[in-house]
Amino acid sequence: MPTSAADAEAAGMLRELRGRYPTLAPGEVWLVGAGPGDPGLLTLDALAGLLQADVIVHDALVDSRVLALARKGVQLEFAGKRGGRPSVSQNSISERLVVLARSGLRVLRLKGGDPFVFGRGGEEMLTLATAGIPFRVIPGITAGLGGLTAAGIPAMVRGVNQAIILATAHGENEDGVDWQALARTRQPIVLYMAMRTLENIVASLLSGGLSPDTPAAIIASATLPQQSVLESTLGRLAVDARAAEVAAPAIVVVGEVVRNRQLLLAANLLNDATSTNAGSADVAREEE
Repeated sequence: MPTSAADAEAAGMLRELRGRYPTLAPGEVWLVGAGPGDPGLLTLDALAGLLQADVIVHDALVDSRVLALARKGVQLEFAGKRGGRPSVSQNSISERLVVLARSGLRVLRLKGGDPFVFGRGGEEMLTLATAGIPFRVIPGITAGLGGLTAAGIPAMVRGVNQAIILATAHGENEDGVDWQALARTRQPIVLYMAMRTLENIVASLLSGGLSPDTPAAIIASATLPQQSVLESTLGRLAVDARAAEVAAPAIVVVGEVVRNRQLLLAANLLNDATSTNAGSADVAREEE
C-alpha cells in the first residue's frame, strides 16, 4: 500500500490544480478515460484518480507518461487487449475489478480514449453494478475526435457535414456494420481498429456509392510524438496504407472534412495549435 506521505503529496497536488476534487474511496472503482495518448489531454478528474488509486488496471494504449503521473507505490496491472494477439478475456477483467474492490482497494480502471466509446466500459460498469460495487465513470477524449483535431482535420464544418459517424471494424460481430448504408449518408466516417479489414471496408463503402475520389486519411499514434498522417483518397487508401506500412493504433477518416487539412497546410496554419506531433512525418500521397 502507498505511504501516508505519498497520499499527502498527491492531495497537495490536487488542491493546487482544482481545489476540491472527487474522492476515490476504498472499495470503489473508477472507470476512467485517459484520452487518445498525450498526457496533456487528461481531465483533472482522471488525474485525481491517478493520484489516489491503490491499483490501476490499464489498457495497452495508455501512454507510459500517463501511468507515470500515478502516486508512488501504486500497483499496476496490465489488462490490454490488442487485435490478433493473446489477451485477457473481458469477463476476466470485469471480475478482477470486483475482486480488487472487495479487498478494500481504491481501483482505477484506466482506458485509452473514452470508456464508453468502443472501450467496453459499459460491460464493466454492468458487472460492477450487478456485484454491488460503487463506481464512477470519468469521460475521456475519444481518439476518433482527438486524433482528427491533432491532425488538423475538423470533425464538423458548417456547410460540409451535419453529422459524423464513429464506427469500429473490430469485434465479435464484425459483419454487423452495414458499411453501404453508412456510405449512403454522405457524412464523414471515422473508423476505429480498421487496419486489419481496411480493404474490405473500402470495397463496401465504394459499393455503397462513395466516389473513389472521396478524401480519406489515416492518423497513426494520434497525439503522440510519433504521430503520422497519411492523406489519400478512398479508392487508393488501402494501397497507400500498405505502401507506407501504416501500423495500428490508427484512426481512419473518410469524408470531405479531410480536405481542410490541406487548406491549413497551404496557409501554413497547421502547427502545434492543431497538431501535437510537431516534427514527425506527415505522409501525403502525391498526385500521379
